[in-house]
Amino acid sequence: MSMSEGPVSPERTAWLRRRRRDRLLVRSAKIGLLAGLLLLWETAARWGTIDPFITSSPSRFTGSILNLISRGELWQHLSVTTFEVVCGFLGGTVLGTLIAVALWCSPFLCRVLEPYLVVLNALPKIALGPIFIVWLGAGPLAIIVIALSISLVVSILEVLNGFLSTDRDMIRLVESFGAGRLGVLCRVVLPANLPTILSSLKINVGMSWVGVIVGEFLISRAGLGYLVVYGSQVFQLDLVMASVVILSVVAACMYFCIQWIEQRLLRRRGVNG
Repeated sequence: MSMSEGPVSPERTAWLRRRRRDRLLVRSAKIGLLAGLLLLWETAARWGTIDPFITSSPSRFTGSILNLISRGELWQHLSVTTFEVVCGFLGGTVLGTLIAVALWCSPFLCRVLEPYLVVLNALPKIALGPIFIVWLGAGPLAIIVIALSISLVVSILEVLNGFLSTDRDMIRLVESFGAGRLGVLCRVVLPANLPTILSSLKINVGMSWVGVIVGEFLISRAGLGYLVVYGSQVFQLDLVMASVVILSVVAACMYFCIQWIEQRLLRRRGVNG
């Protein structure tokens, strides 16, 4: 028989009410801040305080977005960029995690490669873009590799540092029961570093977008980065701002999806653990 819960205390009821009120206040402030900035921008453009030809305005770049939709071009450019971002993101995350696992399993290899990883992390990977273009050709593959190069090293270092910081007492306890390196990895290191791996996912989202947009700046005939370059070349600042707004919205949606998955996994882990 399941025991019925007792009545909620007045203190807890008041706490829950305050928590809901605080959440509503924060959300309202977020929406109000964005709406206020857009309204100020639009008002300044209409009153001539700023030059809308140079700075655009919300009504002008909204018109550009609607124009792209009506011509059927928005989905074409958005799908190209999103595909390249997803490929770079998944490649950087999966390869980065696997390489971090390999380095943790081999302390000798980790000590040998650590200085090279540090140098690669400090190197501006964007400078390698022209090299990838020469090697792989002026196509989507070069753009994906640019995004992969930016997110890969960061993912390796982030996950590896988490592995190396795992509680040594827990590792010794599992080893005392006869677990080998692989057993320690599966039973202790990976479960303990689930938050670290999920955090690297959120970092890789931004890195992948940076890599893809930079790649599209260098070589592309389609994509949101191409629209930014094209709009700046023909002085269509409305198109540039429209592309930037679309980029912001899509990148934020992708980030919030990863955040939602993170919360679900951590909540499930907490319930089960």
